[in-house]
Amino acid sequence: MNSNLASITPIPSLPADDDGRLEQWRTFLAGKIDPAWREDEWDSTSWLFTGDLDNPRTAAYRCRTPECLSVLPSPHSRCQFCRAALRDSGLDEADFDASYSRDPQRYLVYTRPSQCIAGINGDRCRRSAASRGLCRSHHARWHRVFRRDGLANTDENLLEWAAGVPGLDPAPSCIVGGCPLDGVVSSGLCGTHYERWKKTMSQSPEPVPAESWALTAVPYLTGAQFSLGGLSPVVRLEMLLGLQQRDAIAGRVVPRVMRSLATRLTGFSSLILSATEAEVMQAIEGQTNGRYFCGQTLRYLRVAFDEFNGIDPTQRPVWDVAALGIAAATKHGRRRSGTIDFTQIRQPWLREVTMEWARSTRPTAHRLSVRLTACTQASRALSVRSGEGMTPSSLKFADMTAVADYFSTLNRADGTEYTNKYRSSLLTGFWQVLEFGRQAGLMDDVPGVFTRHRSHRIVEEDPNEDDIGKAIPESVIRQLDQNIDKLADAATYGALEPADIKKLFRTIYMLLRDTGRRPREIASLKVDCLEHVDGDYNLIWDNHKGKRLRRRLPIDSGTVKTVQDWLEVRKRMPRSEHGGRYLFPAPTDRSAEKYIPTLAISRVIRQWADAIEHLDSEVPDKDGTPLPFDRSLISPYAFRHSYAQRHADAGTPLDVLKELMDHRDASTTMGYYKVSLKRKRQAVKTMRLHVVDRSGRPAPMASNVSYERRSVAVPFGGCVEPSNVKAGGHACPIRFQCAGCGFYRPDPSYLPDIEDHIRSLKADRETAEAMDAEEWVVRNMAEQVASFKNVAERMKEQMDKLDPAERAEIEEASRILRKTRAANGRTTLPVTVIQRQERGA
Repeated sequence: MNSNLASITPIPSLPADDDGRLEQWRTFLAGKIDPAWREDEWDSTSWLFTGDLDNPRTAAYRCRTPECLSVLPSPHSRCQFCRAALRDSGLDEADFDASYSRDPQRYLVYTRPSQCIAGINGDRCRRSAASRGLCRSHHARWHRVFRRDGLANTDENLLEWAAGVPGLDPAPSCIVGGCPLDGVVSSGLCGTHYERWKKTMSQSPEPVPAESWALTAVPYLTGAQFSLGGLSPVVRLEMLLGLQQRDAIAGRVVPRVMRSLATRLTGFSSLILSATEAEVMQAIEGQTNGRYFCGQTLRYLRVAFDEFNGIDPTQRPVWDVAALGIAAATKHGRRRSGTIDFTQIRQPWLREVTMEWARSTRPTAHRLSVRLTACTQASRALSVRSGEGMTPSSLKFADMTAVADYFSTLNRADGTEYTNKYRSSLLTGFWQVLEFGRQAGLMDDVPGVFTRHRSHRIVEEDPNEDDIGKAIPESVIRQLDQNIDKLADAATYGALEPADIKKLFRTIYMLLRDTGRRPREIASLKVDCLEHVDGDYNLIWDNHKGKRLRRRLPIDSGTVKTVQDWLEVRKRMPRSEHGGRYLFPAPTDRSAEKYIPTLAISRVIRQWADAIEHLDSEVPDKDGTPLPFDRSLISPYAFRHSYAQRHADAGTPLDVLKELMDHRDASTTMGYYKVSLKRKRQAVKTMRLHVVDRSGRPAPMASNVSYERRSVAVPFGGCVEPSNVKAGGHACPIRFQCAGCGFYRPDPSYLPDIEDHIRSLKADRETAEAMDAEEWVVRNMAEQVASFKNVAERMKEQMDKLDPAERAEIEEASRILRKTRAANGRTTLPVTVIQRQERGA
C-alpha cells in the first residue's frame, strides 16, 4: 500500500461559476452531515464545539496541577504558568501540587470564565469574572475603593474586600452566539467582542450594526472549545464533514488545532469549489497538525465531490483507503491511511478484474494490499512475455507457467529472499482473483488453458538444520536477565508512570521467556489468567492462531509471583471499558485492540537489546573470546523457540512438548528435536570415549559404529548384550536390572536418567517397606540404588578431572544425544500436562 498521499490526483480548481452551484454543493453537504454527532459537545445552532475533558477522543485535558483550571491539548502535563511556578518554587512535584493555587486573573487564558468572587461570604455575585477574579462592575468598584481608602492593590486586600461586598444579578449574555461572557448594555456585546467590533467599524467604510457583526463573530473560546461560526456557510459544512469522517476512524478532535484552522480559512468560500489543495495548504503553512487534518478532509471532500457529480470514486485507478471507508483488519481498528494504486498493473484486463474484485468483495485494507501486490507481480511476469499479456485471448498455459516460475524466485526490493510460504500465498492470491474474474464473467476472452495446474506448486523449503536457529541461546537469555533493570528505560505507555511501565514490560518479558506463548497470546491475557488447582498454578491463555481458547499451561511459582505483582499495579490503573478485561490493557481507549499492541512489545524489547552494552554469543573467536551476539535475532517470538528448544534439549518427550506448545501436529514439534547427522556424529565421537561399565570403570567404544551399532539405548544407558541389541532393546534377559548386568554401558549423557531412576527406586523402596514386603525385595532395591549411585558418582568424578573446554564439549554432546533419544520416545524430563476437555485435531 502506498502511504504517500501526494500520489493522489490533486483536487481540481473548479471556479464557482455562480451562486447556484455553490448552493447546490452546500445542500449536498448538509445532507451528509450527521445531526446527532457528539450531541454533548457540538452545538449545531452556534457552530460551537465544547470538548468534554473526560472524553478520550477529545484532545483537551486538565492541567496536572490539581488547583489549576487550565485546559491543555496533551495529557499529564502542566500549563506554562504552573511549570514556571514549579521551577521557581524549588519544591518537588508532590509538595507543589499540595500547596500551589493559580492566580484567578489568569484563568481566562485557557478556561471558561469563572464566577466573580465578590460576595463569597454571603450573597455570591452571579456575573462572570473579567479581571483578577472580579466581574467588570466589581473590578471598577475595587479600583475606586483602594484609591479612596489608600489601600495597597494586593491580592490579600482584594480578597478581603470582595468577600464582604454584596453580589450582583447576572448580566445579559453577549449577543455573539456561544459566547459565555457578560454583555454590556450599550451594544449587547461583551468587552472582548466590543473591542473587536469597534476595530471592524474603524476599518469599514460603511457602518456595521453590532447585531449583524455578531452573526459571523467567533465567541470567546476556552482551551476545550473551537467555533466554525466565523467561516463561510460552505466551509463550515466541509470542515464539519471532515470532523465527522475523522471521528468514524477513531481519530481525535483537537480543539487547539481547529481554532487555528478556523482563523486561517476565513477567506475561502469553499475548500473544493473555489480553491486548489495547494492554496488551502498555503493558507495553513506552519501548522503541522492542521495540515494533516486538512489533508484528510480534502480527501473526504474529493470522494464526496465525486458523489455530488455522479462519479463512482472506485472507478478511479487510485483509491484513498481512509476516504473510501475501507475497513481495517481488526474489528475495532482505525481505517488504514494511504492509497491503493491499480495503475501498477499494466494489463488493462487484469487491472479491471482486480478492481472489480476489490469493489465486489470489500476486502480489508491489508487483504486488498496483499492481493494488489500479487496481481502487480503477476503483471510484471506477463510483461516480459511475448505480447506482454496485453491481449487476453492470446494467453496460453505457458504464460501461467511463466507466472508461477516468476513467483517461485520472487525477492524483496532490496534483494533479500522471501520465504516459499509467502511466495506461495501470493501466487494463490493471484489465482483467487482470476477465479473471481471467471465467475463474474470478466474473463470470457481469456482461454481456459490460462489457469493453475498442480505443477505450478511452490514447495516450502526445509531449512538447513546447521543454520543458526530462531531460538535465543540460554546463555544470551541469562545476559538479558542480568540487564532486566534496563528494560523499558524511557518507554512511554498511555498514562502510566515510568516505574509502572517498567513493571509492565518486565512482566511481559518474563511471561514470554517462561511460558513460550506467542506475543499476541501474552498480550491478550485476561486479568483472571491464573488458575490455582491442587497447590499448582496454570496459565489460562487463548491460542489465536489455532482458534483454540482457554488453554491451560502449568507454570512455576516464580512466574506466578511476577503476574501477581503486576496485578497489584493493574488495580491502580484507571478503569476502562475498552480494555478492562485484559491483564495488559491498551494504552488508550482509541487503540485498535483492547490490549497492548504486539508492535509495542517488539519495539521495547528490541530497544532494550540494542541498549545492552555487551551481549556475547556462544561462538568463540580464534582467541577463545566470545563473539558478539546478533541482536537482530532477539524478538518476542524468539522466546517461544527458546522455550521449546529448552525442553527439547532437556529430553522432554515429544508428546509432552507437543502438548506444552499446543501444536496440532507432532511433526511441528519434531522440528525442535532435529539434530543434523554431522552434529550427531560429532556427539557420538565425543561420548564413546567416556562410556563406563556397571562399576563405573572406563569402557570406551572403539568407534562410532561400535557405539551406535553394537549397543542399544536402554532406559538408563547403553547395552551390548547381543540378543537385546538384535531386538532393539526389547529383549533384556534379566528384565532391565541394568545395575547388576555386565553388558550395561552408561555414559554421561544418561546422568539425568540415572539420577531420576535413583529417586524413583528410593521412593519404591519406601513404599515396599511400608507394605511390609519381603526383605529381599527391599534389599534388591537398595542395592540397585547403591550401584546406580556408584556409576553416577564415578562419571561425575571423571568429568570433574577434565578441563573446562572438554567438560563443555561433553555437556553439549550429552544435550544432542538426549534430544535424539527424546525424539525416539525416551522419557527423561517428567512434566505434568493438564489434559484438556477438548482436543485439537
